[in-house]
Amino acid sequence: MTGSAPHGTKTVLHPVSDLETAEAVYTALLGVAPQTDEPYYVGFEAAGQHVGLLPCGGPQGLTSSLAFWHVPDIETKVAEATAAGATVKEPVHDVGGGRLVATLVDPDGNLIGLLEDR
Repeated sequence: MTGSAPHGTKTVLHPVSDLETAEAVYTALLGVAPQTDEPYYVGFEAAGQHVGLLPCGGPQGLTSSLAFWHVPDIETKVAEATAAGATVKEPVHDVGGGRLVATLVDPDGNLIGLLEDR
């Protein structure tokens, strides 16, 4: 084990086919209005979690929900996970505001999201 242990899964993205209806459902479910409300993304902050809605799976083309592990050093964690058998689906990149993300695939085909806030 290294000193770059994850801080937990605090972000989950859900692909949705109808953003308006999904926004209403998640507003009711979470009991809060969206923090971000754009045609390409709706995001909620509730109970220390971030829940994002991506119309048509967003640019990642998601077909199922994706949980993001928050890590202190994303480059180190990608290297450790790939050395252990994961493969990179989406390399580390900046999505704005100092946030870095990457998507890996485990040996069984499950997606693993990694996120580092700088």
